[in-house]
Amino acid sequence: MELKDIKSVYFLGAGGIGMSALVRYFLSEGKFVAGYDRTPSPLTDNLTNEGAVLHFEENEALIPQECRSAADTLVVYTPAIPADHKEWEFFKKNGFSIKKRAEVLGIITKGKRGICAAGTHGKTTTSTMTAHLLHQSSVDCAAFLGGISKNYKSNLILTDKSDFVVIEADEYDRSFLHLEPYVATITSADPDHLDIYGNKENYLEAFAQFTEKIRPDGFLVIHEGLEVKPRTKESVTTYTYGRERGDFHAENIRLGNGTIIIDYVSPWQRINDVELGVPVSINIDNGIASMAMAELCGATAEEIKAGMKSFAGADRRFDFHIKEENLVLLSDYAHHPDEVRACAQSIKELYSDKKVTALFQPHLFSRTADFYKEFAQSLSLFDKVILVDIYPAREEPMPGVTSKLIYDCIDPGVEKSMCSRADVVKRIEEEKNNIEVLVSLGAGDIENDVPKMKEILKNR
Repeated sequence: MELKDIKSVYFLGAGGIGMSALVRYFLSEGKFVAGYDRTPSPLTDNLTNEGAVLHFEENEALIPQECRSAADTLVVYTPAIPADHKEWEFFKKNGFSIKKRAEVLGIITKGKRGICAAGTHGKTTTSTMTAHLLHQSSVDCAAFLGGISKNYKSNLILTDKSDFVVIEADEYDRSFLHLEPYVATITSADPDHLDIYGNKENYLEAFAQFTEKIRPDGFLVIHEGLEVKPRTKESVTTYTYGRERGDFHAENIRLGNGTIIIDYVSPWQRINDVELGVPVSINIDNGIASMAMAELCGATAEEIKAGMKSFAGADRRFDFHIKEENLVLLSDYAHHPDEVRACAQSIKELYSDKKVTALFQPHLFSRTADFYKEFAQSLSLFDKVILVDIYPAREEPMPGVTSKLIYDCIDPGVEKSMCSRADVVKRIEEEKNNIEVLVSLGAGDIENDVPKMKEILKNR
């Protein structure tokens, strides 16, 4: 099926952050777009307002008439959809063209110059930052992002002026192997998704395979010190980057008074006094990768410097909701031990004189079982930890795997407690007068309560 012949697109898992960018793309192309998701959310509300026809009950009868013709309907699914899902079975039984999200993304971006950010963590911020640097420059770009850009209020950026397209390259289910990057970056490769990969070696092998996908005229920008062994084509140019080492790096780093300013050094130039629009230390690394990719695509020093300062960040990535002298509330998508550690270090660096409380919702039973000791080590960097029930996402419960595994391994000197998901708002109400800095951590539905937390803390 050619994309031009498609009249309707049906999404199984329409409310996922990656899927929703495709929902928006096909709406922009004038297609009839419908779909299913397990639960409504602010994102699905937005998609409905933009024209998508969505429902939240697993029911074949709710598939719209416009999506019942196999000849001109494309079905896009997320791997999180269970194999026995009734609507999924209907489409398989009736011979529909069914594609993974990543396959469709690969088809849409084929023939474009893809700027792909991959990595266990850092890829959402890096891809969103790169998209902003290019889109606000004379180079321009389109983008399919894994987070909502605060600059553009969307995870989709469109253009008719450029063949560059920035893509968040997701390693889950080996999705990123459907892409053919012109410029690729690998921000990190700490083992994750072991329910898919089985072990660290297979995880690293997938990243090596990703480097094989880079176009012959392309570039790889990889964080120095990673265990990934690239297998790029001979004609591909490989560069390293890092905070203080690598072909692209920072010098003269200045942190203080709520700002971070660096000098950016590349093989060709030095850009002095680059100010980070989102001043957290992890964004030094993310910023260097983004500036490197923007420079390789032709952005000027002036454009790069202006874009870095005006970058507003991505939702749920070190996202400040209250930022006052005696009260701070932020949320972060951190759901891997290394992400939690990076978040804790950045917050403690910013607020070294304040008590920092982490409200953490683990994501997936399998990830908790694999990394509960590592999660405990990272959470022990906070002054106080409130552990919430595990968010199951696509998984069924695993015997003996609960948040208590993490709780029991947190350092004895850390103040800690457990909290049911239903009681999160009540707990913040009880704790409100003792909170100086509160960070809500996790990739599950804990974010839905952040507005209520903000209200409670503001009115204390």
